Amino acid sequence: MVTWPWQRERRPVRTLRVRSRGDFGDVRRVDFEELAPDIDTYLGQAAYLQLGYFETLSQLIAPTPELSHKESLSRAAGAALLKHRELVEVIRSRGDDPLDIMLPFREPLDAFRRATHGARPLETMLSVHITAGMLDDFYLALSASYGATGNRVAQILTADDDRQALVKIITDAIAADEEWRDLLSLWGRRLVGDTLLIARGALRPQTLDAAEEKRVEPVFTDLLAGHSRRMAAIGLDA
Repeated sequence: MVTWPWQRERRPVRTLRVRSRGDFGDVRRVDFEELAPDIDTYLGQAAYLQLGYFETLSQLIAPTPELSHKESLSRAAGAALLKHRELVEVIRSRGDDPLDIMLPFREPLDAFRRATHGARPLETMLSVHITAGMLDDFYLALSASYGATGNRVAQILTADDDRQALVKIITDAIAADEEWRDLLSLWGRRLVGDTLLIARGALRPQTLDAAEEKRVEPVFTDLLAGHSRRMAAIGLDA
């Protein structure tokens, strides 16, 4: 069983807020405290996730026959790598070693990436689009808890991710063969549980009680709503 870094030591508490994508001014504060992770956990997870998305997308390029699809995958992979590098620079600017900050999350996040890797390339493309979208939203919601550093992270995460290129490949495949619709709808629904576990695991070590669950609910309601919008935009049932 993996012991997450925040389960080993009690860190200073943070306040979690929800902000709209691209909005770095007014934010809607969610009424709960002591739930946001320490900043090393926040930055380490965010940076390593982007590196994982780069690796996953890069691995899809070689076996993909169509040149246009190779180019689309390379753009999405490049965008993930750029975000990773910029998050690494945020870590360095704080005087920390990025490898030290990311290393505690390598094992659990690699396990997450394996669990959400599809048997077919289209499933894996959908995995990246859905899980990266949900977790970007989650880290944006957390960003208001970390002052200027959080603002920098929010700006990085809201930059162009080029994942619409993946959506185009998926929608073209569905248009050519309707059997993909049901298969990918089912796969997309499966991704939700694994992704929410990553988000929930980052909040705090203890199991949430009923009152804390109620205070957390708006954040996860927003994540699920974003998931439904992404699935609907592809023509899939969420």
